[in-house]
Amino acid sequence: MTENDEVLYCIGCGAQIQTEDKDKPGFVQQSTLNKYLEDDSKELLCKRCFRLRNYNEITDVNIDDDEFLKLLDSISSKKGLIVNVVDIFDYEGSVIPGLQRFVGDKNILVVGNKLDLLPRSVNQNKLLNWLQQKSKENGIKSIGQLMVSAQTGANIDKLMQMIEKYRDGQDVYVVGTTNTGKSTLINKIISENSDVKDLITTSRFPGTTLDRIDIPLDDGHFLIDTPGIIHKYQLAHYLNERELKAVTPKKPLRPATFQLRDGQTIFVAGLARFDFLDEKSNVVFYVNQGLVLHRTKTVNADQFYEKHIGEILNPPEEASTLPELKKEEFTSHQRSDIVIYGLGWVTIPANCKVRVYVPTGVSVSIRDAII
Repeated sequence: MTENDEVLYCIGCGAQIQTEDKDKPGFVQQSTLNKYLEDDSKELLCKRCFRLRNYNEITDVNIDDDEFLKLLDSISSKKGLIVNVVDIFDYEGSVIPGLQRFVGDKNILVVGNKLDLLPRSVNQNKLLNWLQQKSKENGIKSIGQLMVSAQTGANIDKLMQMIEKYRDGQDVYVVGTTNTGKSTLINKIISENSDVKDLITTSRFPGTTLDRIDIPLDDGHFLIDTPGIIHKYQLAHYLNERELKAVTPKKPLRPATFQLRDGQTIFVAGLARFDFLDEKSNVVFYVNQGLVLHRTKTVNADQFYEKHIGEILNPPEEASTLPELKKEEFTSHQRSDIVIYGLGWVTIPANCKVRVYVPTGVSVSIRDAII
């Protein structure tokens, strides 16, 4: 809304103009809006459409669950291929449960992004089989799966080949949660396909609706970028921009191994706490290497947390910004990962008992070890 409550809309995507939240549709800087209000003969574009028009750069916008389900419902009645982008680093936090149910009988291609973040020792074939199995467990009957890196361009050529193989001359809908790198992936596809890039340049507005950007393909159909759904059980939902930057890895994960005795606790910055309840355990943490991993005695853990949250245990920058930590207990029956959605995971041996504390609202689960 503008200062005088006049409702304005972006001429590129139709989103209602707003100045409060840069991650939501229709955002413009207040200074940009002021210039338009002084001279309304100029075109009013939201930040997303401005960057698309001038730099061929797609940025993600976020919508809540209800809006996303409406979008999926609208897709279900149309023909096309679904490309579901998930974050390999945070699969559990980025998978969309029930996706198949919402999009109908369409073919779904599952793409695991951020391959560049995994340790180089990872067996990619094993991980690809794991990705296929996890898709089945979540009700997704994928026609194929592929691991890529939007950052480095790894396997982007294979992805385009698979899209062309499975789309059967139809549109392609790219869906995913926030922070999966979906828009970075689409930008990489555009930059590596000169024909598409030329069409983007000459097409005045590739997208004309709020909930999608239509990228023309060479046969008259489109690669359609959709907004990212917000999963509120991901840690990112509770962090500010600087904190999220500290949590999000940019380089391959470097395993951090600890040999632990009974009664020891490890804090992952101030964002999670692991109490190890067995006599001896060798555990391996896979989190952004910039985060502090601090070991202390469990009997002192409560006091240590209260004293140092926001200081040694940083992020968060301030203790008051993070919800109270809740606890869950897990016992592994085989070598397993305990996963905190949006933060990373710790690999524990078989028959290991662990008490985990995470911010209230953030999900944590256990799975078979993937590395």
